[in-house]
Amino acid sequence: MKIVFMGTPDFAVPVLKHLLEDPRYTVACVVTQPDRPKGRKHQLTPPPVKVLAQSYSIPVLQPEKVRSSDAVNAILSHEPELLVTAAYGQILPESLLKGPTLGCVNVHASLLPAYRGAAPIQQSIIDGRKETGVTIMYMVKQLDAGDILSQVRVPIDDNDTFGTLHDKLSIAGSNLLMDTLPKIAGGSLKPVPQNEADATFAPSIQHKDEKIDWTKEAIAIRNLIRGLNPFPGAYTRMNGQIFKIFAAEQADMKTTEKPGTVIQCTEDELVVATGNDQTLKVIECQPAGKKRMLVADFLRGTKIEPGIVLGERS
Repeated sequence: MKIVFMGTPDFAVPVLKHLLEDPRYTVACVVTQPDRPKGRKHQLTPPPVKVLAQSYSIPVLQPEKVRSSDAVNAILSHEPELLVTAAYGQILPESLLKGPTLGCVNVHASLLPAYRGAAPIQQSIIDGRKETGVTIMYMVKQLDAGDILSQVRVPIDDNDTFGTLHDKLSIAGSNLLMDTLPKIAGGSLKPVPQNEADATFAPSIQHKDEKIDWTKEAIAIRNLIRGLNPFPGAYTRMNGQIFKIFAAEQADMKTTEKPGTVIQCTEDELVVATGNDQTLKVIECQPAGKKRMLVADFLRGTKIEPGIVLGERS
């Protein structure tokens, strides 16, 4: 089967690698996002999928806009029987969706119709879900709304972060795709339409979504922190400066202090008041202008007085 693969970030790498190493499939071309500046030096950096494709000497296309006629023609010139996408990052035009003889399928990191959109992994953790999964579905013009071909369920552990769950789902998705492709080729699958009434959405995380609301209960704040670890990180303000928190746990103590108030600060422990008279113990943080560190290391170099309120501008 001749395949054109479309993907960009680390999530898509195991999926592409599986395809490249299976003799049943020929990856004729890889389509990914353009190289982007990255890091403090803004060094132009290729997407992870491009790096893998080039290591296998696979042709790579990087259109700025995949909807352009030039991009569509370049992709379809490889005459794919099937187009496979995994976290590509752009909406595909109908002219491209109709091109391959076996259609276009997507590897999506949720149990559709739940969590359509760009941030299903983060949102499942933020919402406190105990389970998520991966869906292989046919692509249609509407975002993540195509008929379902296969699904696999993946538990969310209490200590999972965006990073750990991302890796689990990436592997689960690559395995599910390799199990599904022969059934697509053989015509043995019966696509199942999604129930629109059950659809929920997980749009891209915005900066405003990363801010900690200390009036929420401790578990909700912890879920936000887990869902944004390792990137971009949940943040608050300490003495007017951005203060990111990457790990925390609910503390046993109760308090009537205003949410966000530091109620306990020892040599190695920082405890903050949250909503519903609960408290949260900060474990890992990143002060403004510094690297991530354990809160104990932060407190050894910084004096924090109990009673200051996090989240307030000075």
